[in-house]
Amino acid sequence: MAARLLILGAFLALAAIASLHLGLNMYGPRDVATALFSPSNETTDIVIRNLRVPRTVLACLVGASLGIAGAVMQSCTRNPLAEPGLMGVNAGAAFALVAALSLFGVETFLLLSAIAAAGAVLASLLVFGLALSARAVGPGQVLLAGVTVAALLASLTQMLLVTDEQALEALLFWLAGSFADRPVEVLLPGASLLLLTTVALVPMIRALDALALSDEAAQAIGVSVTRTRLVGLGLAALMAGLCVALAGPVAFAGLLAPHLARLMGARGHAQLLPIAALLGALTCLLADVAARMVIMPGEAPVGVLLALLGAPTLIVLLDRRRAGRAEA
Repeated sequence: MAARLLILGAFLALAAIASLHLGLNMYGPRDVATALFSPSNETTDIVIRNLRVPRTVLACLVGASLGIAGAVMQSCTRNPLAEPGLMGVNAGAAFALVAALSLFGVETFLLLSAIAAAGAVLASLLVFGLALSARAVGPGQVLLAGVTVAALLASLTQMLLVTDEQALEALLFWLAGSFADRPVEVLLPGASLLLLTTVALVPMIRALDALALSDEAAQAIGVSVTRTRLVGLGLAALMAGLCVALAGPVAFAGLLAPHLARLMGARGHAQLLPIAALLGALTCLLADVAARMVIMPGEAPVGVLLALLGAPTLIVLLDRRRAGRAEA
């Protein structure tokens, strides 16, 4: 466990160093060192310190949080396909933000971020309400409700965007996910809230492990299945909603990281959550670096690159589930 964390931490540090050097303008180690430790008003120092450092921190922060959120969602629903996009979180945040911009003219970034986070949480509550209406909060009910709510909110978002071309132009890049051009002042409050949400998950580790069993077995060892599932999904949704508010709907990071962690041998949530966090941060940071390079001098949305990785992963998982059912 410790060795895997150290290796992933080293790779993440290397990726962060690359993020500071690479982009439309390539900078050498001396330029980066000067910008970090002896900054001036030179353009190079401003770009590195005010643009690349914040987006590097944000990519790590959002990637780690989505990795944790995805792992918790998969455990609570007992479904390896669960992730924030399928649970209606991304769609709820996007709809709230588009509505605030096009209907009410809100333009302040901090306020828009708060509205997006609130939309994500409200969408999650709607998902839970639909699942509870089935009189049992099981894995199938939650996922079905999540997909239904996500489709409904995505349709409403598209309707708003079609009727407001100005909002479409302003939000097109955000809706694809991006770590660029985010105000520095949102990083500290965003990081604080994400850290508090992560800490709140720590006491639930044993209960989340028990959810890997059947509901009856988990209840037999004293775990309140419904309460654990609702609290776990609620915290994961809040975490994912904050990520969407900060960086837009970054798709598939919450799906990829937990599966990569399990492939690395993570067993139990005490191992799964920290490894998924590091892998999520590494995946998002590498995708962000690649997004700057693939269509230079332009920049690709990071969500598009993550989708290119996540979509094949989802297909493979679906094929495995179908094969497993056929053998059974």
